[in-house]
Amino acid sequence: MAGPSAGTFALPLARRLDMVPALADGRRIVEPLPGGLTNTNYKVTTSTGTYVARVSRPSADVLAIDRDAEYRNAVIAASAGIAPAVLDYVPAAGVLLIQWLPGRTLQAADLQRAPTIEAVARACRTLHAGPPFVSDFNMFDVQRRYLATAVARGFRLPDRYVEFTSQWEQLRRVLAMDAPKVVPCHNDLLAANFIDGGDPLWLIDYEYSGNNDPSFELGNIWSESHLSTDVLDLLVDSYYQDHPSAGDHRPAMIARVRLQGLVSQYGWTLWGVIQHAVSELDFDFWEWAMDKYDRAVATFESSQFTDLLTAAAARQSRTSPTEQGETL
Repeated sequence: MAGPSAGTFALPLARRLDMVPALADGRRIVEPLPGGLTNTNYKVTTSTGTYVARVSRPSADVLAIDRDAEYRNAVIAASAGIAPAVLDYVPAAGVLLIQWLPGRTLQAADLQRAPTIEAVARACRTLHAGPPFVSDFNMFDVQRRYLATAVARGFRLPDRYVEFTSQWEQLRRVLAMDAPKVVPCHNDLLAANFIDGGDPLWLIDYEYSGNNDPSFELGNIWSESHLSTDVLDLLVDSYYQDHPSAGDHRPAMIARVRLQGLVSQYGWTLWGVIQHAVSELDFDFWEWAMDKYDRAVATFESSQFTDLLTAAAARQSRTSPTEQGETL
């Protein structure tokens, strides 16, 4: 399957929706949905049903988004019972059609509450225990690609960004030590990618999905919603609660997840840098990027950074809930 061509993005929305058989209805009602920085989402109601049409934007290639892998991984996540059903994928139109789910989109403040963060942990465990994805995700690889793109195209970088290369390599080395088995991860679980329609929560938007270290998933959740360290502790405890070595995991795994949150901040900074340069959306991508970068720098330059590296390297238990074929 080939993804959308350059000509696809020049087509008017109505023409792109007409190319999707289920949406080719002259009486359809199209309503924009909030969110979507690399695609535009619409609620589409026709005489046969209600759907969500994810209409991709032309920045996908430069942002390392594989639309075909997104489609295939979304199908796998739906089979695990954690994502809406995928109803169609029309690459020529750049449209992924998924089931409309009634429910409430979460906000960052929701993740500050214990019952919600426990539900988030359960949802992650369900996804991570499911069938493997067709692609892999590693933020160290993604960051390298983003940096090469930004430098080659002359995009503005945050001041001193490359000065933290040594710390970045320290992160890579420590996180490679005794690394857990990779599992199918979403990798972009900001609050808006959770839909509360009951238990479990639904996870939506699989653009950056891929097999990855589960601690990145948890660290990214912590970073994206600006959660406190107490909430992070609860997230880690809830995720590992049924594992026989949960108590042994706790200090080192919390440090590992904190470090993965740092990896998320430093890596996604460059996503914002690229979007700042190429996106036509009325959104301050530079401010978005600098929020992540400033938090990363604060950690890199503090004594806490060395403490976290030491704690993560001292991991006592050699297994995680998803290693050695264990079920969650």
